[in-house]
Amino acid sequence: MLWILVAIIAIGLLWLISAYNGLIRLRQRVKNGWSQIDVQLKRRYDLIPNLVETCKGYMKHEREVLENVTKARTQAIEVSGGAAEQAKAENFLSQTLRSLFAVAENYPELKANENMLKLQEELTTTENRVSFARQHYNDQVMKFNTKTEIFPTNLIAGAFGFTKKDFFQTETPEEREPVKVSF
Repeated sequence: MLWILVAIIAIGLLWLISAYNGLIRLRQRVKNGWSQIDVQLKRRYDLIPNLVETCKGYMKHEREVLENVTKARTQAIEVSGGAAEQAKAENFLSQTLRSLFAVAENYPELKANENMLKLQEELTTTENRVSFARQHYNDQVMKFNTKTEIFPTNLIAGAFGFTKKDFFQTETPEEREPVKVSF
């Protein structure tokens, strides 16, 4: 009878350790996912000043657009909050970049400029990487949040202070609308 009790306690402890370590692994994946977003955003922030400088010579009358892009970049860099605040700043930056590219379409010399084309391609690639990093982060957050909410690991999560993480989401309805293409 004593051996059965010892076996039950041992199995319980092994399960507790396994569940705790699983939560730690998921939390680390969430942190890694956030770091990947951060790396891609840094790349994006580094590209934007080059883009703005390339456009300045051609777009002398579009000062406000260039200032908005610079302002949005600065705000995005300075965000110190969590995923929700970062997402809001990044969405604003994406909107200002779209307006910059829309205005740039009115400048044939700029559209044909090799530096501009290269920067646009780099920024597009970076946007794709940011998008992938966001998706990866949100997948990890979903796994982590699910693990912290399902029984019986929710008991361990609550006892050891594991809390739900925020998803990286779009804030504005315009971001969710399909892109309209017209010729």
